[in-house]
Amino acid sequence: MTSSFSTAWLRGDASALSFLSDDYRHREARARAVAAAASRTVAPALLDVLGAQNARLAPSPARERNLALLARPGTVAVVTGQQMGLFLGPLYTLYKAASAIVTARALQEETGRPCVPVFWLQTEDHDLPEIDHCVIPRPGGGPCRVALELPDAATSRAPIAHRLLGPSVLPALATLRAQLGAEPHAEEFLGLLEGAYRPEATLAQAFTGVLSSLFAGEGLIFLDPRDARLAPLAAPVHRFALQEAAPLSAALAARAEALTRAGYAVQVHVRPGSPLSFFSPDALDGPRYRMDPAEAGAWSLVGHPEGGAITRDALHAALEREPLRFTTSALLRPLLQDTLLPTAAYVGGPGELAYFAQLAPLYAHAGRPMPLAIPRARFRVLDDRARRWLDKVGLQPDEVNVPRDTLLTRLATRNAPEPLETPEALEARLFSAFSSELERVAGQVSAVDASLQDALRRTRGTVRVAVSRLTGRYRRALARRDATAAEQVDRLRTFLFPEDAPQERVLGLPYFACRIGMRAFTKQVLDACVPFCGDAKDLTP
Repeated sequence: MTSSFSTAWLRGDASALSFLSDDYRHREARARAVAAAASRTVAPALLDVLGAQNARLAPSPARERNLALLARPGTVAVVTGQQMGLFLGPLYTLYKAASAIVTARALQEETGRPCVPVFWLQTEDHDLPEIDHCVIPRPGGGPCRVALELPDAATSRAPIAHRLLGPSVLPALATLRAQLGAEPHAEEFLGLLEGAYRPEATLAQAFTGVLSSLFAGEGLIFLDPRDARLAPLAAPVHRFALQEAAPLSAALAARAEALTRAGYAVQVHVRPGSPLSFFSPDALDGPRYRMDPAEAGAWSLVGHPEGGAITRDALHAALEREPLRFTTSALLRPLLQDTLLPTAAYVGGPGELAYFAQLAPLYAHAGRPMPLAIPRARFRVLDDRARRWLDKVGLQPDEVNVPRDTLLTRLATRNAPEPLETPEALEARLFSAFSSELERVAGQVSAVDASLQDALRRTRGTVRVAVSRLTGRYRRALARRDATAAEQVDRLRTFLFPEDAPQERVLGLPYFACRIGMRAFTKQVLDACVPFCGDAKDLTP
């Protein structure tokens, strides 16, 4: 059975730390990482592109100051990033951005070196089903999934940088307004969304427009790697990935095997002999494909409808001529980030921390130090509505994270006018009484006929099954006993543990921004972020 790497790493398990250092916890190590990053400068071409990209966003004097700082030698960056989820996607997008801002402030205060937060827009990805929706809670029912209607979402391979929202964004916005329009701060946030999420806008443009508005006062810088002006700067990283494909895949495969032997799930699959780059053979904005080694001197394009192949010479020629045809994989993207930027630290979620555990061989082969890996803030929001529901049923937030029937049974036995036995206690009492009687007569029966022992064993098994069936029916009856409690439990689970997952991984910002206020909620998240701390906390606006 595999276990969660990030859980073990945050806990400080020695086996996890052997794959990824927890230097972020130690002031001296943080100072070394900042000093190492400060020795690198930002290319003037990148500064020009960053200036142009960020100039398109909502005005922000703080962002202008940070861009000016980044142009100065000795400035370092704290980087985070995320896919372009509809309406900002799950809450952890906001938590990541806030964590990068707070970490940059803390490192600057601690070391005295200028430090700026940078949000890397993951516009090279193509996985539309992961980002084409947003989930909001409904007080009277289950989660409401608001999604774009994109017929080719499951099959599209084109980088999402080139993906227009299209007309289906209008009914998605209408659904949000229908569900949230009555909330106290709905007009401000829904107006912001409606201004950014237009049919003619791309997913990336809309996402960046909204997130940049939320953090305009904090000076968060945005970097979109899917820019023709940046492609020549990324070309050396792709050339390295192509030329060193065989030794890199072998080293990364060995690392993955070691993680598996240690009992951890491997986050990113490594293809034998394949480079870590994607290639778009048909058009700059067309589908991208992984490459597998084919006959000598050629690569096959995995999944290409015509079974495409390309010679290595032709691939290198394409890289020289049109580097924008090449995009990064999840394992190569961090190396590109840290090649372009003076990265002192990367702020990531549990999944990213798991694939950072795979990256040491890649950085070693490239001759680059890895930045600090820092866990993002993790929150569970308990607003006034959730606290009221908890009080009504007499539960603590952590108690909600159990299966629904288990929780309803617990409430039924706890809240009954007269104490009721739990199903587990009833089963144990019934079977233990029968078992003790069976043991008492076993010797007497055996004295009559030893062959009756088999009959005794069969009887024990039959009674065990019968008692289990009875207590199962008792459990279900308890769960059905109080319809009001069941409704309240469903509300709580929808809000605190939707789809059997942590709230921050499913629910989106629109509900919270409309109910609490987008600036008020953003400020509360920023204020609650504790630098260099990966502990999960409750947020009670």
